Amino acid sequence: MRALVVPHPNNIGSVPAEETEHHQGPSLGARAVAAVPHPSPAAMRAIALAGVVATAVIIATGAAVRLSASGLGCPDWPQCTRGSLVAARSAGDPMFHTWIEFGNRMVTVAITLIAAVVLVAAWRFRPGGHRRRDLVWLAAVQPAGIVAQAVLGGIVVLTRLNPGLVALHFLASVAVLAAAVALHVRCAEGQAPARSLVRADLRLLGYGVVAAVALMLAAGTVVTGTGPLAGAGAVPRFHLPLTGATQFHADVGWLLGGLAVPLAVGLRLTRAPAPAVRLGWALLALIGLQGVIGYIQYFTGLPAGLVWVHVCGSTLIWIAALRLMFALRDRGALEPGTGQPAAPRRPATAGTPRVPTPSPR
Repeated sequence: MRALVVPHPNNIGSVPAEETEHHQGPSLGARAVAAVPHPSPAAMRAIALAGVVATAVIIATGAAVRLSASGLGCPDWPQCTRGSLVAARSAGDPMFHTWIEFGNRMVTVAITLIAAVVLVAAWRFRPGGHRRRDLVWLAAVQPAGIVAQAVLGGIVVLTRLNPGLVALHFLASVAVLAAAVALHVRCAEGQAPARSLVRADLRLLGYGVVAAVALMLAAGTVVTGTGPLAGAGAVPRFHLPLTGATQFHADVGWLLGGLAVPLAVGLRLTRAPAPAVRLGWALLALIGLQGVIGYIQYFTGLPAGLVWVHVCGSTLIWIAALRLMFALRDRGALEPGTGQPAAPRRPATAGTPRVPTPSPR
């Protein structure tokens, strides 16, 4: 006679650990890794967004290096010092500056890996079953630009922070950021010819805003290269009057505001698409806040922390202006299908009833 086994109440409905893990599926990290060689449209957009964020971060950390007078914290390149690849004490600069500059170099390494992932994902992305070459070229700008930036950064260090090269170093990062934003927008739309969603004058204002922001960024590098925050204590500077350079930068800011106001109002009055209207107001708010910060920092003697906030604000304005320009036109929907391999069919488990297939008569 077999003994009757009564299950413990706490064990009723429990599932073995192996079976639980099977039903939960792969972890978030595993899904993220798997999305790179076979990205869905949503995964491709998320990867492209990571490229935008990474490029903006390297601009912020580079500004922190310069504004904290740590530009020569690592006085050699590619090593930090002549005797050490990593941060080490060097004559003439405190260790605090060395760690800031070395940390920026480590951030560059991490961002290079992200740029490589963006390129691989764009290469493997197959909307409609075919590769998008426009996306591949935009993605390739990121790793290529970062490598070029590393070389240019080394030249900047070896020339003891030449102001013209420092300005070029910053503007090259701005160009890479523009390509990253374009990739993030383009990977969610088709390849049809661009169709304007707004009136022609508003479209021209959108282009004008982007041009004015680019000019404002360039003028900002001249102000920094002329003033007391040129990267270190005793480094060459632009031989320009600081008041005149600052006034020109402010004038460009007023020009930008004069273009952004009619653009935002015009988009609202002409019932433009909602994303464009929201971006127009957001851009206008960022420009207004940036102007307030700019005047405060000027009249308070250019405190480094506030100048860093000003640089980060300029980066956000650049992203918003580019996004608004793209929102004023439409290139159709993304083609259906991603060209991903079909998911393997899960084998039937024991005990699962099978429905017989009727044979043809």
